[in-house]
Amino acid sequence: MHELILLRHAEAQPATSGSHDQKRRLSGRGEQEAKAAGKWLVSHGVKPDRVLCSPSERTRSTAELALAAFKHAPSLEFSDDIYEATPGELLALLDQHGDAGTVMLVGHNPGIERLVALLVEGRSDEFRGMPPAGLAVLHLAGALEPGNARLDAFWSP
Repeated sequence: MHELILLRHAEAQPATSGSHDQKRRLSGRGEQEAKAAGKWLVSHGVKPDRVLCSPSERTRSTAELALAAFKHAPSLEFSDDIYEATPGELLALLDQHGDAGTVMLVGHNPGIERLVALLVEGRSDEFRGMPPAGLAVLHLAGALEPGNARLDAFWSP
């Protein structure tokens, strides 16, 4: 893998008492944010070869709406390991997909924002935040290891 796209799910509807967090849907604004993320990727020539996605409703919808901007988008691969994952757990998952040139991971905070910090800064406690539908495009200089990536682009709606 030489490029990694990290996408946080777009704005979701508020949680309601008694409802399961993984079932939360995108808000109307979140749907627009996800579509805008896809348009940004296409307009900047950033296309994933493989897409790993948390199975939650809001990440699934974010990924589907963003990928709809591509003429030929890769299919989604769902992994329960992304939901509530630590940066180390996300690294372990990504390590299994090193054969793909560009991987996109669609997930949740704080895992996504801490993974950006870990790969770029070498420490996961120095994160700056990742807003809903925020995108980070990282170039990997060799192995997928802490501090071994360069932040090529950051976008948020």
